[in-house]
Amino acid sequence: MKTKKSKVQEYTVIESLVNKYSVALLCKIAGVSRSGYYKWLKRKNYWTPKQQENIEIQRKIMECHHKLHGIYGYPRMKVWLRQTYGININHKRVYRLMKEMGIQAHIRRKKRYFGRKNPVVIGSNLLNRNFQTSNPNKKWATDITYLQFNHQRLYLSVICDLFNNEVVAYKVSARNDLKLVMDTVKTAIKRRDINGVLLHSDQGYQYTSRRYHDLLKKYNITASMSRKGNCLDNACIESFFSHLKSELMYLRSFKTADEVKQAIDRYIHFYNNNRFQAKLNNLSPVQYRTKVS
Repeated sequence: MKTKKSKVQEYTVIESLVNKYSVALLCKIAGVSRSGYYKWLKRKNYWTPKQQENIEIQRKIMECHHKLHGIYGYPRMKVWLRQTYGININHKRVYRLMKEMGIQAHIRRKKRYFGRKNPVVIGSNLLNRNFQTSNPNKKWATDITYLQFNHQRLYLSVICDLFNNEVVAYKVSARNDLKLVMDTVKTAIKRRDINGVLLHSDQGYQYTSRRYHDLLKKYNITASMSRKGNCLDNACIESFFSHLKSELMYLRSFKTADEVKQAIDRYIHFYNNNRFQAKLNNLSPVQYRTKVS
């Protein structure tokens, strides 16, 4: 049986969709009665201006929740309301309204650590968890994660700039091999001024290969590596993968590799250009880089 709060959420959604679908169909899908919906609708005529305002804000919250597949909790929802509609309200109010609607951000899953292969070349931990930098192209971080879908698996290799968390380069492949890593670095070299940049990774076998270190040396890139089995040394890139999986892979079903690749392209474009971050003064990575530069 639905609770009063969950019914309010359903009624709010139904009201926002009545111009496209019939009330009977929407009530059937939502599992609520038409009479209950119409009673709720009738009571709206007696609501105070404050209650009316709350309902309007909840409609906008629901819009964001559906549009972005539920990836925002109340802190980012507060920023979204201000930036999208110019609504500046206290975060506690946003939290209360979202709680009344029964919605919250999807929880990110923790990444399992699988260990590493025998290394060939080990770099020092030069980054040493100092993830801050005042200029672009000074400190980069890189890693690989797997993307599970339809009983298949792809691998995503990413390089991020620690200045603004921007994805500098990425590659998707069916194979988790040295070529994937080398192609990612070569893409970054073509796009950015890489002279003297520090590139931090874990001790995966691709990053400890002689060919990888020779490529970095050729372009005057300084290699830095996490300590063995210590994922926190590369927490910045782990955070990006966590967002990507919770906001994309865990929310949708993919049948083919092409569908996954297209979704990754769209998400990274969104992440770089539109997904604001609190530590970037609520700007997206590209907006922050453009403003500072």
